[in-house]
Amino acid sequence: MKVSVSGKVFTVGLVSFWYSSNIGVLLLNKYLLSNHGFRYPIFLTLCHMMACSILSYVAIAWLKVVPMQTVRSKVQFIKISSLGLIFCLSVVGGNISLRYLPVSFNQAIGATTPFFTAIFAYLVTLRRESWLTYLALLPVVAGVIIASGGEPSFHLFGFIMCVSATAARALKTVLQGVLLSSEAEKLNSMNLLLYMAPVAVAFLLPASIMMEQDVIGITIALAREDSTILWLLLFNSALAYFVNLTNFLVTMHTSALTLQVLGNAKGAVAVVISILIFRNPVSVTGMCGYSLTVIGVIVYSEAKKRSK
Repeated sequence: MKVSVSGKVFTVGLVSFWYSSNIGVLLLNKYLLSNHGFRYPIFLTLCHMMACSILSYVAIAWLKVVPMQTVRSKVQFIKISSLGLIFCLSVVGGNISLRYLPVSFNQAIGATTPFFTAIFAYLVTLRRESWLTYLALLPVVAGVIIASGGEPSFHLFGFIMCVSATAARALKTVLQGVLLSSEAEKLNSMNLLLYMAPVAVAFLLPASIMMEQDVIGITIALAREDSTILWLLLFNSALAYFVNLTNFLVTMHTSALTLQVLGNAKGAVAVVISILIFRNPVSVTGMCGYSLTVIGVIVYSEAKKRSK
């Protein structure tokens, strides 16, 4: 009984930490990019990827959280690098969108990930789902259309960036299953992050230097004026890694289905907290649209489960 109770306590604590890190990094990104005036989303993503590179190595090589998996060939490295590029594009797009969109609308668009996953799964693998499964995606898309029409803070460029980030995230998921499908090439998510993060850094460093002029100098100057920005960046970057770590651990200690259900609830919690913190205006139409999207995601998940 003690083991059972302690196991439940551990799982609840793990899920709580997963929620905290996910919602925390989202809100802190929004605060830094919009409210704090740190308008450098590419550099912010670079900080995230650097933290993921360092902390992944510490967790795997030193702390032995999971066994180290090695890259076996040049072809496998190219596949991982391709995934790393798509991964960093999705994170950059998401961070850019937070400069222009409230967290509530950002989460509504992000909830359409299953829609893009279904599209890319068909385009890349020609795998078809049942017509009921595809039908369940209609409220997912309809909800975002309704939310867009009722969003007081709608911004076209931010909307495009958020949709692009969501699509890139779905594409990475599909390609990961295709490119690393053989038993010899399969990597768990923590080892994949270990190799993807440095690749992302290699892409993001020159991009940040060229597109966000003198960003390093400006960041150093800001840190000299007020060291708070430095601590916020460090804490935010560490949280970005713990999002991936806790995501892996929650999946390992529960199930992918439980993770999906908790993820849907997490989006709703993030929306409520962001509205309370940032006081962004919301409309009844917008909230109805977001609710319809979440319902659509739940129905889609159920339809997909039954079709198997």
